[in-house]
Amino acid sequence: MCGIFAYLNHNVKRERSYILQVLFNGLRRLEYRGYDSAGISIDHSFSSHSNLHHPLVFRQEGNIESLVKSVYQEVAETELKLEESFSVHAGIAHTRWATHGEPAPRNSHPQSLGPGNEFLVVHNGVITNYEVLKQTLVRHGFTFESETDTEVIPKLAKYVFDQANKEGDQTVTFSQVVLEVMRHLEGAYALIFKSKHYPNELIACKRGSSLLLGVKQPSEDLNHGSTIHDDNFLSKNGRPKELFLSSDANAVVEHTKKVLVIEDGEVVHLKDGGVLILKFDKEKGEHGGALSRVASIQRALSILEMEVEQINKGKYEHYMQKEIHEQPASLTTTMRGRLIRGGSCKAKTVLLGGLKDHLKTIRRSRRIVFIGCGTSYNAALAARPILEELSGIPVTMEIASDLLDRQGPIYREDAVVFVNTLQALEYALDNGALCVGITNTVGSIIARNTHCGVHINVGCEIGVASTKAYTSQIVVMAMVALAIGGVTMSNQARREAIIDGLFDMPNKVSEVLKLDEEMRDLAKQLIAEQSLLVFGRGYNYATALEGALKVKEVALMHSEGILAGEMKHGPLALVDENLPIVVIANRDACFSGSCRVIEVPQVEDCLQPVVNIVPLQLLAYHLTVLRGFNVDQPRNLAKSVTTQ
Repeated sequence: MCGIFAYLNHNVKRERSYILQVLFNGLRRLEYRGYDSAGISIDHSFSSHSNLHHPLVFRQEGNIESLVKSVYQEVAETELKLEESFSVHAGIAHTRWATHGEPAPRNSHPQSLGPGNEFLVVHNGVITNYEVLKQTLVRHGFTFESETDTEVIPKLAKYVFDQANKEGDQTVTFSQVVLEVMRHLEGAYALIFKSKHYPNELIACKRGSSLLLGVKQPSEDLNHGSTIHDDNFLSKNGRPKELFLSSDANAVVEHTKKVLVIEDGEVVHLKDGGVLILKFDKEKGEHGGALSRVASIQRALSILEMEVEQINKGKYEHYMQKEIHEQPASLTTTMRGRLIRGGSCKAKTVLLGGLKDHLKTIRRSRRIVFIGCGTSYNAALAARPILEELSGIPVTMEIASDLLDRQGPIYREDAVVFVNTLQALEYALDNGALCVGITNTVGSIIARNTHCGVHINVGCEIGVASTKAYTSQIVVMAMVALAIGGVTMSNQARREAIIDGLFDMPNKVSEVLKLDEEMRDLAKQLIAEQSLLVFGRGYNYATALEGALKVKEVALMHSEGILAGEMKHGPLALVDENLPIVVIANRDACFSGSCRVIEVPQVEDCLQPVVNIVPLQLLAYHLTVLRGFNVDQPRNLAKSVTTQ
């Protein structure tokens, strides 16, 4: 998934070297999203013959450090001075994950109109109708240099700009150009525009992909919320100001905690230190004529609930390692304020504020549908038995992409739970279902577009292979089961045992983390293996799937999670004396310890998947490191996926 970043300083003197470092560091904070090339655009010096800043574009295949090296080499070979100061400057940056065209400088972003760089665009997403737009632009005399879907955007902007000027509208604004461009685009996208025709201005817009604005006044304290009203931050008041645009908060939090999460269809215009927010309406201008003018809207800033320390590795070598070991703390945060032990006369219970107004509706549902992808699907699968047990409501599982492919039935009487996935949300809403979101990010698209939900509150997870989010998702869904099920005489003891188990879960996970060295030793024995089978049944089937997923994600080893009861129906044919097998088994009447045994604490059966997955996370981590692969950025994978 691509990452986009921009930095605009207004009435704040910054040297070119500082601007470059802000852009490069912004891209470094977005590395975890996955990429194969990168690029930036900054301004040239003022020309003696023009009052325009001429945009310079640098693009490079490979990692960000390759881009950094090439930029400084090019700067050294030109008259550009790193120490030159700009009181106003707008720079954009991008990490690209190739979807259209091979990784190469010509396909990297910023994509431009051509040699003059009149319009520049960085893009996250996919333009689904780009081929039709490309054919139209070719007929109008435009030539294309890349194989990307993005290149149509700056060329379409130039066409719109030229047409408006031909019609005598010499006052066409940057936002009018972008609004008209958006009217022709189909697909999912987040875009940032830069143009030499509109120096020191940037425009951001989005549909489906994430994008946020960070606002900083140099006098503000990063660690304390300012009492300055939002209007002072967003208006053109002449005060020194620094503005940041980013695909996510990781690249912004080190500069400011004051952010605006850009909504679908919003056009955010940064000009003269002010922030103008317009709402795109596809119907306006549909029938041709002059470019439409759109009224501005008011939005409030919010405060990021994260710290800079969360995006640093601290004492750990890798983010995945850090996030595995953070699980006792993340589980504590997930449950904080939600578990109620009560007094001597009060039953133990849970309180989920995000669900309380919709519990009656959920209890009346004909079924509960879990929708997830990958790890989130596995977490939902782990929670399904306890939700069925306590609620008495049938629970079905759906992989988001498959549900959409076959247009599976969703009814008004369904409660549909989206576990950290956006896919199929619009489909479920259109079918009238009650939509529940389980997500990590306050103010995310899932949180804003579902009827109700629960945040898992694990903080920033940077490693591509999810670890702490998985265990907290299971815990949250166990609490959802408790909330939906309600208290009865027959289930009170069971409920209280689960709540006691939840309270003690951070301690149990801390115990399991002591197996770190033992799992490293096991990884050494498996380092040369080509395949691994993981068997589990009941609550442990989800653990088998997730453990195998972790191994294949990061260690790049073929690994399959298999339902143990299905072993004789095909998988047994793969087994010989050389094939390594992991069996996740509870110590019950069927337990046999005739092979190497790694023991974990026993907890309530519905919570056992939280404990059981940790050794497999550690195994996957150590296998990856020992095999010499990048554990935080595995091959061909990204933290999140753009396409809907």
